[in-house]
Order: sequence, then C-alpha cells, then structure tokens
Amino acid sequence: MSVHLLTGAGSGIGAALADRLAERGDDLWLLARDAGRAAQLRERFPGAQTLVGDLADPSRLSWAFGHQSTPSRLDSLIHVAGIVELGTVAETPVATWQQQLNVNAVAPAELTRLLITALRISRGQVVFVNSGAGLRVSPEWGAYAASKFAVRAIADALREEERENGIRVTTVYPGRTATPMQEKVHQQEGADYDASRWIDPASVATTILAALDLPRDAELTELTVRPGA
Repeated sequence: MSVHLLTGAGSGIGAALADRLAERGDDLWLLARDAGRAAQLRERFPGAQTLVGDLADPSRLSWAFGHQSTPSRLDSLIHVAGIVELGTVAETPVATWQQQLNVNAVAPAELTRLLITALRISRGQVVFVNSGAGLRVSPEWGAYAASKFAVRAIADALREEERENGIRVTTVYPGRTATPMQEKVHQQEGADYDASRWIDPASVATTILAALDLPRDAELTELTVRPGA
C-alpha cells in the first residue's frame, strides 16, 4: 500500500486526487493550515492522517512538524496547494509578491527538505503541480508566474540532486482548470466564469496518477495539460 502526502486536498485538483488515491486504498497524509481545517479534511477523507502547517509561513514548518508525528516513509509528496493574486508589476506591493512566493515556491521547497528522508527510504516521487504560468507570462500575472517559474527551477534541481537516491520528480503544468482558484481569477479579470470551458480537476488527477503509476524503469519529468476543444 502506497503512502502519499498532499497539500491542497481541500478543493480542486488536490481534492480530486485525494479522492482517487483513497478509493484505491492508498494511505493519505494531508497538510492543513490549522487544526480546524485538519478536522474538516479528516471528516471528508476518513482514514486519512493530517499534518498542520501554514504554507504562508514556511519558516515555521520545521517547528510545526517537530511537534507532530510525520510519516516515516513516503511513496509520494504531491504539491498542489497554491494562491494567486493578479496585478501589474507597477502596482503589486511587496506583501503580495512575498505571499505568493512563500506559498507557491518556498513552502514546497521546505516541505520537500523536511520530508526528503521519508522519500529516500521509499525511493519515492515528488510531484509539483505547477501552471501554464510556469512556462509563459501574461500581463498582470508577473508575481504569480515568478513563483511558478521558481517552482520549475526547484523541481529541475531536485530531479538531478536526488537521482542517485532513486527519487523521481515530475512537474505538471495544467492550463485553466475548473477550480475555486480559477473562479477567483475570473473575478479578478472581470470575466464571466463558465466551469464547462475548462479542464475538470479529475482529468488533472488522472494525469498525476499516470506519473505515479509509471513503472520504475521510466520517469515522466514534465506533463502539460490543456483544455480540450
């Protein structure tokens, strides 16, 4: 039975993936920002274990994990959680830059550092759910894209650094996906939101499962997923 630790399991892609993993009987560890959120996740995913840690404050994740039990082995660490705030470079304040960089890039790097031993024991896999904004930048997406370009760099470095330890590293670049984050983006863009136009989160979950289930003689390093016609 495989053991997985996910961030962002409360909604969207993370929830769809957690559902699929739970359905097939895998063990789940779910990261929550506080105790209340952890209780909600345990109610939604019976049998799952939770860790509490705030991705917005990555410098305190080590302290938080030091006061909790963490998995002794992990088959996968899956970074799904993220935030977005649109705005031009000329108008985006430092706090907005820092918040997105912390949650989207620094926290995944720190989580990986804290859990790397458990991943090495299992010769596991790290999956970074990035974004199309991690490949190209549009106006008003500078801060978010910067955080996602950073995630790409983290993943590429980690892949080479941990190859001899048997750890596989996959980056998934979903296009616009029908999630609460996408609805928020439409509000910021002043556009009508029609979920049927965008990728179903379950389709991205299927892509992630393909990477996780690939035989050990191969590695899916990067996967781009786009809305269908």
